Amino acid sequence: MYYNRDGSPSLCGNGSRAAVKMAAALGIISGHTKFNAYDGEHEAHLLTNGNVRLKMNDVRDVKKEGDTIFINTGSPHHIEFVRETEKVNVFKEGQSIRYSEKYKPAGTNVNFVELQPNKILVRTYERGVEDETLSCGTGVTAAALAASFKGYKSPIKIKTPGGELSVEFTIGQQVTFKDIFLIGPAKKVFEGSFELE
Repeated sequence: MYYNRDGSPSLCGNGSRAAVKMAAALGIISGHTKFNAYDGEHEAHLLTNGNVRLKMNDVRDVKKEGDTIFINTGSPHHIEFVRETEKVNVFKEGQSIRYSEKYKPAGTNVNFVELQPNKILVRTYERGVEDETLSCGTGVTAAALAASFKGYKSPIKIKTPGGELSVEFTIGQQVTFKDIFLIGPAKKVFEGSFELE
């Protein structure tokens, strides 16, 4: 189970991919695994290029209001399409939307999405963290699904300040989106040890 800094439970897409990669490095799993998270069961595959392919749950409910879209991908996400992500004050604008009357009492994550040829750029204000994060797995998944309403086709490449990911999906009949996969690298950046007394 993943908990935000404020204690609220949520699915963490990138955290899940990192946990799968670490479990493989420790020899707990090999090429494929299943695990339970806040929003239910997931499965993941370790790809030969080192990436982790994480299966997300189906998305049944999408709320569109003008040029904004709300999608829950295990965590709630408000998608705001912008001309240039570089010019967005993510902290100020994200905080304003996160704490708006519309999303009370639980709040929402806020993703600013710039559409580019063959890819999208995403910057995210994360609730619980209460600031911009370098990359949000559930956020880029929501952003990719939202981009499909702008004519983008699966798989969609995403660039965040923290790196590059891709999202695959199919558009369903009973559900809005199914067969959703978040794909990207997970790298060990620190190793240490501690003694228990």
